[in-house]
Amino acid sequence: MSEDLLTIREMCDAYDVTPRTLRFYESKELLFPIREGQKRLFTKRDRARLKLILRGKRFGFSLEEIRQLLDLYDMGDQQATQLRRTFNVAQQRLKDMEEQRDELNEAIDDLREQLKWGEKIVADFENEQKAAQ
Repeated sequence: MSEDLLTIREMCDAYDVTPRTLRFYESKELLFPIREGQKRLFTKRDRARLKLILRGKRFGFSLEEIRQLLDLYDMGDQQATQLRRTFNVAQQRLKDMEEQRDELNEAIDDLREQLKWGEKIVADFENEQKAAQ
């Protein structure tokens, strides 16, 4: 077997994914392993695509966004279109993530205030019960 090809098990070990994940990405036309009977052999291109898929998922891109970006690779313009589009999508994703973080920080602050209030109410209630005994 060529050093450039990896089996599904080798891909799973190398990228910490399951065979099911690889088959799913193949079904979504994100990966295109060579098929030899039941055997799947992954090329360097598949490995590069999987790295980008996993990174995109980590950043919260949808699989459809990732597929569209990966499909731009073969435009024939030395990946200029792919790079520009990826940059624009990433900028928007960062903006969305920062907004989500800000909303989450606000909710955390509100919850902390409510817990302080609740802690005081519980302490007052317990003090009243002790005094009544």
